[in-house]
Amino acid sequence: MLESLKFVGTQVLILFIIMAVGFVCRKLRVMNESGVKGLTDLMLYLITPCMMIKAFQQSFDRMLLRGFLITAAATTVLFAVEIGLATVLLRDLEEARRRTLRFCAVFSNCGYMALPLLQNLWGSEAVLYGAAFNAIHVFYLWTYGLSLMNGGKEKISLKKAVVNPGTLSTLLGLVLFFCSIRLPALIAKPIEYLAALNTPVPMLIIGFYLAGLDWRTVLRSKGEYTMLALRLLIVPALALGGLWLCGVRGVLLCTNVVCVSAPVATIGTMFATKYDADPTLSAGMVAVSTVLSVLTMTLVVGFTSYIA
Repeated sequence: MLESLKFVGTQVLILFIIMAVGFVCRKLRVMNESGVKGLTDLMLYLITPCMMIKAFQQSFDRMLLRGFLITAAATTVLFAVEIGLATVLLRDLEEARRRTLRFCAVFSNCGYMALPLLQNLWGSEAVLYGAAFNAIHVFYLWTYGLSLMNGGKEKISLKKAVVNPGTLSTLLGLVLFFCSIRLPALIAKPIEYLAALNTPVPMLIIGFYLAGLDWRTVLRSKGEYTMLALRLLIVPALALGGLWLCGVRGVLLCTNVVCVSAPVATIGTMFATKYDADPTLSAGMVAVSTVLSVLTMTLVVGFTSYIA
């Protein structure tokens, strides 16, 4: 438990240092709105796909496949539950704020927050299951998440769910995994270097928006508190209870619960920027939930490890 606290706390501190760099860059006018939108496109169309491909660069194994499929099925159900709860509990808000808070409640920062924790505690097996969680996460992100953030102006279609950088990179990663194909170093290394930007670039973007954030308005209504409760407490508790009752144990149980207990997804700020939702509110929710996750994720990790 103490080791988990130390690791999670260190991860959060590192992220906040990078956020501080983005914060200072805005204050010094090194970064501006147009530059941040360019970084947003870079994240969505290049860096995140590289991160997904890198996560699947493991040798095929039947037991790993079984765990992968269980995680994918559990994650699919879990997202449906999250969307239902967010829709019911986050209603009486101004339209842009409602869209942003629902997105924040549904999507966790499972990429940069959960995967490093899984690697540190349970190794490559947990990372693979975490990649399964991320695969479903990406599918919902580019379907429900995209439709939510653009205000329903674009209808959800199977074509858009598949033909987008996130889903295509996930499908490519799955093919490489199932066929046990290891990319040659000439290709793998550039992908690895680009994937490594998955943490600093979003943090710089969030730091930029934090510099323009009025902290007195971050938690100005019950909607923000409801969203934080959903993201950090209610959904992880439901995931743990549901998976336990279904007989899921060990690393599989731990992986799913850790992924869903991560704080608000940084990509929400990028989507909010791109589709004119409320990027300042999103950045504030990322910051607050990340701070609170020092306690909540540590408790989740410790308790889940104990009963798993």
